Amino acid sequence: MQANRCEMINHHPCLSREAAHKYGRIHLPVAPRCNIKCKYCLRKFDCANESKPGISSMVLKPDEAMDRLRWYLERTDFIKVAAVAGPGEPLTNQQTFSLMKMIKEEFPELILCLSTNGLLLPDRMPDIITLGVNTLTVTLNAVNPEIGAKIYSYINYNGKTYYGIDAAKILLENQLAGIEEAVKAGIIVKINTIFIPEINGDHLIDIANYIKKLDIYLMNLMPLIPQSDFAIFRAPRQEELNNVRMKLRDIIPQMVHCKQCRADSCGKVIDGHSKTCL
Repeated sequence: MQANRCEMINHHPCLSREAAHKYGRIHLPVAPRCNIKCKYCLRKFDCANESKPGISSMVLKPDEAMDRLRWYLERTDFIKVAAVAGPGEPLTNQQTFSLMKMIKEEFPELILCLSTNGLLLPDRMPDIITLGVNTLTVTLNAVNPEIGAKIYSYINYNGKTYYGIDAAKILLENQLAGIEEAVKAGIIVKINTIFIPEINGDHLIDIANYIKKLDIYLMNLMPLIPQSDFAIFRAPRQEELNNVRMKLRDIIPQMVHCKQCRADSCGKVIDGHSKTCL
């Protein structure tokens, strides 16, 4: 098991900076619906030269996604990871699980990866484990519901819409419960945290200290892209981002090569091979 874990890390371009130069991933955009409203998220626009989470030139059906995956695997030898990262929330779209099952059956050698906001993690963990998902990225922007309430407009959970502190509490509880289950199941977990200087800038060390206790493999501090409700806020300066990462790396390992890639990106993260799937 440990050997398999090391092998997956060494071949996953997000988990290893060295792997990011050698190996690639493909994001298959089959998940359009989302169950929360993040105040920094805007998915209305698409440009082939634009790189940010939640952006995709189109949404594919699982069969279409498999065709795309086959096309790339026939023409490259460096794609090692097949992932669903949107453009919505993968766990609230059944297409995600249909696609993962198809990939597992046809390409069992590929690393299966999911990105999620974590709201449905406890509910969908049995499916995630059954499908053999190897790596999981959870976006966790606060471990204090009062701060979380400033980041999320609302959540939809079990057929009901929650706002404010109530929404942030439910989201956090489910994120932490799901992360614990994933780690217990042997899944490698990476945490994405959006660095919003005016909102959670003074809270990042608390987040790092908390997730360290959960046996998280890696933390990815992502700079805010000012848009949607948070268009009024500034992005952190590069020097500011570097300084915070230096402090956090004493607590938990930091990912420093993230390109905040699209929900339909394919290729290597580093060396210019990360391309939009058109």
